Amino acid sequence: MSTSNPQRCGFVAIVGRPNVGKSTLTNALIGAKISIVSRKSQTTRHRIQGVLTRDNQQFVFIDTPGFQTRHGGAMNRMMNRVVTQALSEVDVVVHVVEAGKWSAGDENMLPLLPQNKQVILVLSKIDALKNKAALFDFTAKLIAKYPYDAVVPVSALKDTQLDILLDEIAQRLPVGEFMFDEDALTDRSMRFIAAEILREKIFRLVGDELPYSSTVVIEDWQEDEQGVRINACVVVEREAHKPILLGAGGQHMKRIASEARQEIRAMLEKPVFLEVFIKVRKGWSEHEGALRDLGYE
Repeated sequence: MSTSNPQRCGFVAIVGRPNVGKSTLTNALIGAKISIVSRKSQTTRHRIQGVLTRDNQQFVFIDTPGFQTRHGGAMNRMMNRVVTQALSEVDVVVHVVEAGKWSAGDENMLPLLPQNKQVILVLSKIDALKNKAALFDFTAKLIAKYPYDAVVPVSALKDTQLDILLDEIAQRLPVGEFMFDEDALTDRSMRFIAAEILREKIFRLVGDELPYSSTVVIEDWQEDEQGVRINACVVVEREAHKPILLGAGGQHMKRIASEARQEIRAMLEKPVFLEVFIKVRKGWSEHEGALRDLGYE
């Protein structure tokens, strides 16, 4: 390989306050859905690695939960630890801020941004910005707050300037061998992604009534030439949550399972037989031991 154009590979943390579009951006950059997306904050609870190989560059993106200090509890502490750990381990940091909107949550991210790493400011959702002329002043205000190495306005939904963002990241990646096969998209198992897809459907359908009190565990996964048989358990904290999930005549759960089954089938390209059960585990989100049992880091 030419020494003038060496192979580069490195870790890139995508961070920001909740609901600024981190997972949408990660999925758009990779070109595949590996992180679930919802209008509600706290949709991403895990550190998820997505891989993009482009020519002689390999980007290992880490989509992190939204860092926030408004709410306490064991789950939020664990999610915040995921963010701070990612920031300490990566080569490049992408700080995502919604274009034209700056809040206390964004301000709280600034002390966490590392001084010894390359940090790129991404202004997300520029397609939704009504006053484009205000973007310059908004950007100047943010640059005065932190010495970003680059600023890139993007729209993940419209695929606007994502190539420019990748170029900015690529030139800051260390020279080195690829860590993953060139066709790899994520280090997460399909079993994990299936659980996340099911959780996304729950958030989208009953997220207002059941915001953060549910999680999904795949209890059994059997795969053969006829397809995949999945037994999934939705864990809630109270008996009162079960009828919310089920809906009248079980219609909510039927729709959630049907939509999840279709998406998993499309990803696997084979028949999927999905059975979903509901289990009550009181106070699971408030105890770190219970969170670890349920797969949280």
